[in-house]
Amino acid sequence: MLRLALALILLPFAGMAGCRDMAFEGSSYTVCEISAVQDLRLFQSGPNGAYGSFNAVEEALAPLGETLGFAMNAGMYHPDLSPVGLYIEDYAQKKSLVTREGPGNFGLLPNGVFCIGDGLRVIETLAYQAKTPRCRYATQSGPMLVIDGALHPKFMSNSDSRHIRNGVGSSDDGKTAYFAISNAPVNFYEFARLFRDGLGVKNALYLDGKISRLMAPDLARMDAGFPMGPIVGLVVPRG
Repeated sequence: MLRLALALILLPFAGMAGCRDMAFEGSSYTVCEISAVQDLRLFQSGPNGAYGSFNAVEEALAPLGETLGFAMNAGMYHPDLSPVGLYIEDYAQKKSLVTREGPGNFGLLPNGVFCIGDGLRVIETLAYQAKTPRCRYATQSGPMLVIDGALHPKFMSNSDSRHIRNGVGSSDDGKTAYFAISNAPVNFYEFARLFRDGLGVKNALYLDGKISRLMAPDLARMDAGFPMGPIVGLVVPRG
């Protein structure tokens, strides 16, 4: 009886993305809160090549009686939509970890990895390399926004580099991931402060900018744009 009662409590929650609009320090964001008990996955390609869109992922899930309860672009990618850094899908590593400094935001070290495994965790790249946690899904991106409670050392509060940006932060216990997208252009410093001071997380990772997009059915939101590389999505039964 206890297990049945627990199942009845968890089943409705499993289909909820927990998305909400949020104002922080004069900027508008949409934040989606995902629990580790939910079915969060990464998608990059299927039998016909790279998905590239939320709709393509939904088409692949439909024959299985599933759909997306939330989705967001999940890391940087090459022109062929393949991931720039580490990418793991259903325990299979498709791309290797990149530890070197390089051009662009991805190479602005420290960068990091979002791991879906024994919990939901944002891990700095060298810490991931040292521990090599078992991840069912993982995507590498960068830069880190917040590292053990500190903002990335190269962020400047007065930076005029402002874009729509999206990222993910994780709770200390790994039970919750917070996905956020800005609803107007912000700089890295402002975006990192959202995670640390607005959401209270000690580790957060930048996923991308300019092409940042969100699918949030609870908010009747489906952003469109250019084809994407990796996509993170909450899988739920079709209603």
